[in-house]
Amino acid sequence: MGELKHLVLVKFKEVVVEDILKEMEKLASEIDLVKSFEWGQDSGSDEMLKQGFTHVFLMTFRNAEDFTAFLSHPTHAAFSATFAEAIEKIVVFDFQAVSVKSPT
Repeated sequence: MGELKHLVLVKFKEVVVEDILKEMEKLASEIDLVKSFEWGQDSGSDEMLKQGFTHVFLMTFRNAEDFTAFLSHPTHAAFSATFAEAIEKIVVFDFQAVSVKSPT
């Protein structure tokens, strides 16, 4: 099996989101198990469609074993507690992507 993607949709509580984003970027850059990390903020979707979610995060791992190791990594465990306190609503989806058209 190939790469594993970890997709997270979030609606934050009234917190300083920039601080959380900086911490998340630091986490992803310091843990070598993370192959890539992307995030974005909703740019105007219809409220009914986005259901209140404001941010999306996508981490890519080489395989499921790296993802499992990431979940138990001490730095991730410490950040997860902070992250959990800041979220109002969350959806997590882990999947092995089926690539139809690769990015150039």
